Amino acid sequence: MSDIIVILVILAIVSASITKIVIEKKKGTKCIGCPAGGTSKNTCGCNTHK
Repeated sequence: MSDIIVILVILAIVSASITKIVIEKKKGTKCIGCPAGGTSKNTCGCNTHK
């Protein structure tokens, strides 16, 4: 029984992650994990190359 609960929890986490990615991509966000990801549609502001 505990194996089923663990599998269900893992499936819930994976499905929530996929749903978040799909929603953010539909909004046009380029960098989902970046704090400035939704502000600029051209580039990601968190990756600065020196």
